[in-house]
Amino acid sequence: MISLSQVEAMIRAELPDAQINVQSPDGEHFEVTVVSSQFAGKGLVQQHQLVYRAVQEAMSREAIHALALKTYTPEAWQATIGS
Repeated sequence: MISLSQVEAMIRAELPDAQINVQSPDGEHFEVTVVSSQFAGKGLVQQHQLVYRAVQEAMSREAIHALALKTYTPEAWQATIGS
């Protein structure tokens, strides 16, 4: 089993500037929100690929069974929380 902090650390290694929120009801299915300036100019698929690259090894050994992602640029995040 993998901890929330381990998932966060893997993502932070790939996206050092990111604000990351990781939640999991059971330690296998994760809901992750990532806010990073590195997402600027990238489409949603490209943003998700950056995060998946960070957790790829854990997913390949089935420590993470499912990953629900929400990704935002800092500007998009401000618009989301401001509404």
